[in-house]
Amino acid sequence: MSKTLVRSLFQQSSSLRKLGEAISNREKSIEVSGLVGSSVSLVLAETFKTSELPFLVILNDKEEAAYHLNDLENLLGDQNVLFYPGSYRRPYQIEETDNANVLLRSEVLNRINSRRKPALIVTYPEALFEKVVTRKELERNTLKIGLNDELSIDFVNEVLFEYKFKRTDFVTEPGEFSVRGGILDVFSFSNDEPYRIEFFGDEVDSIRTFDVETQLSLDQLKKLSRCSSILLFSTLGIMEIFLKYIASKTVVVLKNEELLSASIEKLFQKAAAAFEEQDGEVKMSQPEELFCTADLLKRQLSEFTTVTLHNNTLSSNHCNITFNTKPQPSFNKQFNLLIENLNTNTADGYTNYIFCSSEQQAQRFHDIFDDISNGQDTIGEGHSVGQYETIVFPLYQGFIDYEGRNVCYTDHQIFERYHKFQLKNGYAKKQAITLKELTHLEVGDYVTHIDHGIGKFGGLQKIDVEGKTQEAIKLIYGERDILYLSIHSLHKISKYNGKDGTTPKIYKLGSAAWKKLKQKTKKRVKEIAFNLIELYAKRRLQKGFAYDPDSYLQHELESSFIYEDTPDQSAATADVKADMENERPMDRLVCGDVGFGKTEVAVRAAFKAVDNGKQVAIL
Repeated sequence: MSKTLVRSLFQQSSSLRKLGEAISNREKSIEVSGLVGSSVSLVLAETFKTSELPFLVILNDKEEAAYHLNDLENLLGDQNVLFYPGSYRRPYQIEETDNANVLLRSEVLNRINSRRKPALIVTYPEALFEKVVTRKELERNTLKIGLNDELSIDFVNEVLFEYKFKRTDFVTEPGEFSVRGGILDVFSFSNDEPYRIEFFGDEVDSIRTFDVETQLSLDQLKKLSRCSSILLFSTLGIMEIFLKYIASKTVVVLKNEELLSASIEKLFQKAAAAFEEQDGEVKMSQPEELFCTADLLKRQLSEFTTVTLHNNTLSSNHCNITFNTKPQPSFNKQFNLLIENLNTNTADGYTNYIFCSSEQQAQRFHDIFDDISNGQDTIGEGHSVGQYETIVFPLYQGFIDYEGRNVCYTDHQIFERYHKFQLKNGYAKKQAITLKELTHLEVGDYVTHIDHGIGKFGGLQKIDVEGKTQEAIKLIYGERDILYLSIHSLHKISKYNGKDGTTPKIYKLGSAAWKKLKQKTKKRVKEIAFNLIELYAKRRLQKGFAYDPDSYLQHELESSFIYEDTPDQSAATADVKADMENERPMDRLVCGDVGFGKTEVAVRAAFKAVDNGKQVAIL
């Protein structure tokens, strides 16, 4: 109900109707003014839904793009809204890719290429700066595998090498594959989870996705249709601007074309300088082959229907459409000011909506207003609260719509809390430090950053970034180097776990020591894994003592227990007995919380051993 209500806020707007008509008439340049905060998302969602055309929304930076992305996902659903980020940690250093972002880029390219129903794609300048492989090359460099296909595992192995996949013992991130007998594991750039393909001879017997941590199967599939490596695209030599990849009927929405061009030009200059420093190490010596120029972007934009969003009143000769919205006022957590404002709005014929992130937050407003109305709260004593409605539906920024006479306030702006955006992060989500863990960190605790190594936690600090105050995590490294990490990058850090009492070595930022340590550790882990596999292989070859099935004495003992076994106890006992009756040496650990009956399972196993003439020690 809340989603339907939110989407209906602008449905009766004459300005929205004019915008829809201009897009239907294929006006080349449409200029829109007067939209602020989340009113942008609401108008875009309704226009996208009614036009049934693909949309590309270009925001000024990644943070702004992510906030509007969350609004649009809530309004239109995850299946209709896609995020197109930059694939590099720094947009002009092509060796430092961010695999979580590569997954998202691949998802967008595959969706466009699949010719499914139109999607709304959200992006920002750094992402458009990178060129992409052509449709033809994407199709040519895509491996397709179906159930019961006649396919040699050796052939697939060679193809994956050709696609620049890396062969490992176990796959942990996109771009890796492993072969163990008739089983092929491959972590494609087109899916959040890796695929496990089982062969029966040269026939594909099963395809399923599995969890990297547990190795348990997730979904059975009939085909694997996308297995190309987006990383390969930088070596193909046939690249094009992303705007050439999308359909010609796409509606391009942008905030400021001049600012977009300036951002692209600045990025390109940095890329050109970086290429000169690398002195021919990069296979493509010209940055124009990998990256987009401002002129190229401008030429491509002219081929689409563009909707430019302005804050000011328009005066150009283009198709102009004006909305009448204003930002949510600041109440500085003073509820008497909020109540006065709500009462004034009600008296003026406006409908008040308070958008909340959860049911608990909505209830909090009701409790506060009830206390104030009953005179139980001295802050707002004597105030009666006007008509309002709480909606459990998180929004980026509140606004007042004067045309529709709707007032839309957000809980986090009223309470002056930080509003966090959520980005799909694929495989990296499992490595993230949680906010709960972060609050338990103390200044001076050691923290490990995946890219920069071990540093000291310096607390949460508010810093100024291009005129905006943002919360960041302060990390202190060797020689007093300081790194400020956005709280949106929590997945890159974890609490340091080492030997008790041992002080870890902290290196200077940019030092090669951390990279060498990671490589050395990976090598050591592989050695341990190899030794374990070797040990278990030897155990499989050993012949152990096979115990007899349960005797009457075993049954008599078990019937003497006062309490009936729980299902877990019964399962554990059956598994232990099956292992004991097998010729293969048993290697089993029974785990359970205190008081859940592990001892009863152990007593049954011990008695079975004694009943077969063996000695047992219980420690």
